[in-house]
Amino acid sequence: MTRLYDDPSTFTDDMLAGFLDVHRDTVTGVPGGVVRATETPPGKVAVVVGGGSGHYPAFCGVVGPGFADGAVVGNIFTSPSAQDAYAVGRAAAGTAGLLFSTGNYAGDVMNFTLAQQRLSQEGIDTRVVFVTDDIASAPESEIGDRRGIAGDFVVFKVAGAAAEEGYDLDAVERVARHANARTRTLGVAFDGCTLPGGAAPLFTVPQGRMGVGLGIHGEPGVGEDALPTAADLARRLVSGVLAEKPAGSGDRVTAILNGLGTTKYEELFVVWRTVARLLAKEGLEVVAPEVGELVTSLDMAGCSLTLVFLDDELERLWCAPADTPAFRRGRVEARAEFRRRAAAPGDAGSRDRLDGRPDDLAGAGRSAEPSVAAPPPGSPASRACAQVAVSALEAIAAAMAGAEAELGRIDAVAGDGDHGRGMVKGSSAAFAAGRAAAGAGAGAQSVLLAAGEAWAAKAGGTSGVLWGAVLCAVGRGLGDDREKITGSDVADAVAAGLKALLDLGKAQPGDKTMVDAFVPFCEALTEHVGSRAELPAAWRESARACESAAEATAGLRPRVGRARPLAERSVGTPDAGATSFALCALAVADVLERAR
Repeated sequence: MTRLYDDPSTFTDDMLAGFLDVHRDTVTGVPGGVVRATETPPGKVAVVVGGGSGHYPAFCGVVGPGFADGAVVGNIFTSPSAQDAYAVGRAAAGTAGLLFSTGNYAGDVMNFTLAQQRLSQEGIDTRVVFVTDDIASAPESEIGDRRGIAGDFVVFKVAGAAAEEGYDLDAVERVARHANARTRTLGVAFDGCTLPGGAAPLFTVPQGRMGVGLGIHGEPGVGEDALPTAADLARRLVSGVLAEKPAGSGDRVTAILNGLGTTKYEELFVVWRTVARLLAKEGLEVVAPEVGELVTSLDMAGCSLTLVFLDDELERLWCAPADTPAFRRGRVEARAEFRRRAAAPGDAGSRDRLDGRPDDLAGAGRSAEPSVAAPPPGSPASRACAQVAVSALEAIAAAMAGAEAELGRIDAVAGDGDHGRGMVKGSSAAFAAGRAAAGAGAGAQSVLLAAGEAWAAKAGGTSGVLWGAVLCAVGRGLGDDREKITGSDVADAVAAGLKALLDLGKAQPGDKTMVDAFVPFCEALTEHVGSRAELPAAWRESARACESAAEATAGLRPRVGRARPLAERSVGTPDAGATSFALCALAVADVLERAR
C-alpha cells in the first residue's frame, strides 16, 4: 500500500514540495508543475511533458538539460487541467516555440489541446504529440486509440534531445512522432496499486495469476494468465512486442524493462537476462537499454517491456546526454546563455515555503488562484438566481464528498479509480469560487463562470474539463442582467450545457459516459417545463429519469475513454460519470424545492 502521507487530498502538493526542495538547484516550481531552474535560451524549442502524478520519475523527474524543459503535474492518475498545462507551457516557452507531449488519454488530450490553442492564440507556436505505444489497449488497425505507457519516456527523451541539439519546432515535432511510431510496449501486473488514503488496491490479481495489458493509472490488465517463471514472462513480452515490429525496421533497437513500483530491480534483471538472449536470437542488436523504474504506477507490482526500433537519428537522440533529477546519461556541457530564472513571489523553490500551509500550495507547483477582476453586478433577479446556484453548488459538493468512495470503487472496475476524488476536488472548488463571486454581488452568469473555471482548474482530468465547460455554458445561458429568470430559461441554459459537453467531449449516447445520464435529464427537463410544470417539480422528475438512465449504463460497454480497453469487465457496473451526474441532479432538486 501507499502508506506514507499526511493528508491524501494534498499528496501531490506535498510530494512536489519535497521534490522541489531536494532538487532546488536544477528545477523550480510554477503554477501547475515544474520547469528548469534556468531560462530557455533564445532559439531553443521548449519541450513540456506531463500527466497525472503517481508515475515518478515521470514526469517531473525528467526535467533538465537533454530532456524536458518543464513538466505539468496533475493529481494522482488525473490529467492536469488546461490551466495547469497553459501555465507551465507559458513559463517554459522561449522564442522558438513549444512542444507538449503526454500519453493518449481523454483528459490529457482535451486539456493539453485546450492549452495548445490558448498558447497559439497568444503567439506561441505550440504543438502536441500524444504517445500511443501500448499494444494491448487497441488493435493495430486502431493504433491511434492506444494508450501511452512506458513509451512516454522514449518520446520525451528523443524530443528533448532534438530540442537540445537545436532542431526547430517542425523538426522536434516530426522526430517525436517518428519515435512514437517506432515504439511498442506490453506490460503485466501481479497486483494493483493503492491510492494514498485508500483502504484497498484499485484491483487485485488472484494468487498465481497475472494481469496482461495493464494501464499505468491503476487499470487492471485486459486479460489474465497463469503467473509464469521469469524466463517464460520474458518470452511472452518479447514475442508480444515483436509481433508488432513496424514495417521497414532494421536490426537495431533499444529496450526498456520498466518496473511499475513494487517489482524489485533484482527481479527485473532476472527477466532481462532472458529478454537479452531472445532479442539476440532474433538478430536484434540492443543499444543503450534501460532496466529499472522509469514510468511507475504508485505501488503496482508488475513490469513492461518497451522496444524502440531505431534508425540513425533515433539512436543518436536516445543516446544523447541528459542530466535530470531522475535520469542522467553522459556529460551535458554547460552553456553560458542559460540564465537562472528569477524567483517569482511564492516560487516553490523557496525553502521557507514548505510548511504545508494551504496558501503555500500554489508555490508547491499546483495551480495558483487566478487573480480576476471583480464581477459585474447582476440584476436583482440574476443575483437571486446566483444565490440558488451557490446553494446548488454547495449541495453538489456535499453529495460528492459523501459518494467519493463509491464513485472511486465503480470507476476502478475498468478505469483508474480517481473519479470520486476528482469530483470532490472540482465541486468543492466550484462552490468556493461561486460563493465568492456571489458575495461580490455577481449575477448567475458570473457565479457559474467562476465556478466552472475553478472546477476545471482544480479537478483536472476528463470530468474536470467537462464539468467546467458545462457550468460555464449554463451560466452564459442564464446571463447576469435578466429581469426575470423562468423555468424555460433554466431548461434552455441546461441544454446549452449539454451542447458544450457534446462539442468538447465528443461522446454520444450509448458510449457509457456522463452523456448517457445528461441527455435524458435535459430532454425530460425541457418536456416538463414546456408542459408548464414549476421548475422544482420539473427538475425532480428529470433527476429521477437521470438516475434511472445512470443505473442503466451498467448494461453498456464503454466505447471511449480509459474504460474502453476493459469493456467486458465494465459490463454490470454503472458508469461513474453518469452516476455522479445523477447524484448532482438529485442534490440540486432538493435545493430547488427548499428555495420555492
